[in-house]
Amino acid sequence: MAESERIVITGVGLTAPNGNSLAEFRANLLAGVSGVTAIETRFMGRVLAGVCDFEETRHLGRKDRRRGTRAGSISVYCAHEALLAAGLQREQMDRSRVGTFIGITEHGTVETENEIDVIRQYDYDTKFWSHHHNPRTVANNPAGEVTINLGLTGPHYTIGAACAAGNAGLIQGVQMLRLGEVDVALAGGVSEAIHSFGIFASFASQNALAWHDDPAKASRPFDRDRSGIVVSEGGCLYVLERLRDAKRRRAPIVAEIIGYAMNSDASDPVLPDPERVAECMRGALSRASVEPADVDIVSTHATATELGDVQEAAALRQLFSDCPDVYVNNTKSYIGHAMGAAGALELAGNLGSFDDGVIHPTINCDHVDDACNVRNLVANEPKQVDRVDVILNNSFGMLGINSAVLVRRYNG
Repeated sequence: MAESERIVITGVGLTAPNGNSLAEFRANLLAGVSGVTAIETRFMGRVLAGVCDFEETRHLGRKDRRRGTRAGSISVYCAHEALLAAGLQREQMDRSRVGTFIGITEHGTVETENEIDVIRQYDYDTKFWSHHHNPRTVANNPAGEVTINLGLTGPHYTIGAACAAGNAGLIQGVQMLRLGEVDVALAGGVSEAIHSFGIFASFASQNALAWHDDPAKASRPFDRDRSGIVVSEGGCLYVLERLRDAKRRRAPIVAEIIGYAMNSDASDPVLPDPERVAECMRGALSRASVEPADVDIVSTHATATELGDVQEAAALRQLFSDCPDVYVNNTKSYIGHAMGAAGALELAGNLGSFDDGVIHPTINCDHVDDACNVRNLVANEPKQVDRVDVILNNSFGMLGINSAVLVRRYNG
């Protein structure tokens, strides 16, 4: 493939419930540090959540923060940190050639709930409704806040892809670079989900909201005692560039994106179809001309729901049951389900394996459910291997949207 079509990651900016930089996030994954805690939420009281604790005003003025959204502030933080990691300064970029593509699960729910809560205190008098509501709730808000903050005049939009959105943002960035529409892509996903009581209430009504007396043990993918989803917030944006351009400016190259695929189950609103999930993974492998046995790590989507984990495990067995050197792990066990940010964060957590050869484990996996048994599931303790060259990152969402992204160690 020509260098103009090879797409590389040159910077990563993130905030997760257990870390505000790639290095801190990685260190906490290897040390088994959870970011899940208990919070109070409107109408529901105490719930468990993954909460980010980053410096919102590091790159964002207080006035702009008041006018904007939590998702926007997460996006601005991640965008700045990614550009810094990539060694890119605004003054050195053609800002008309920078695209911003951010995956989201939901947007607007938080602000609408907040405004209704305000006006109900005033007998539902709409004169107390904020004039900032419309720009806060439009679907392109998080990406738009980034472009305003950074003065980027290239294309921006968000990609609504449920919990596959983080991968979808990356895929969009790759495609726009290959089309020649942009020279730099800020791509990934964000979520402000924990600030919406409706999300918690909906999962609770489905009996899919996790609970544990010890919040750090609540998120238990593949474990027989799993009780459901821990809702989380977070964000992860990548700087993507064509290899040719990255080499020209001697950029730090983190990894190369070599394959991707998206498809639809077209069956159930919430239950994954293992046949379509397997098909999606095969599509990413085929695009990259990679065999299942060539994969070193499969980063799973598993959310700790009773049937969702079973369905993904069935798909994994289809592809990798005869692959003795493919290892499987999960990041939601540490941070919960960061919705639109999940896929992007989970990929980021595994990138360090290219350097140290260590696979972070799935924590809280004390007794693997027989129906979730997959070969080489890394549980509770990190796994040292000789070398990691290829990572497959799975991310699936409601209404049957599936995504898989394949990254490779950069070898020149």
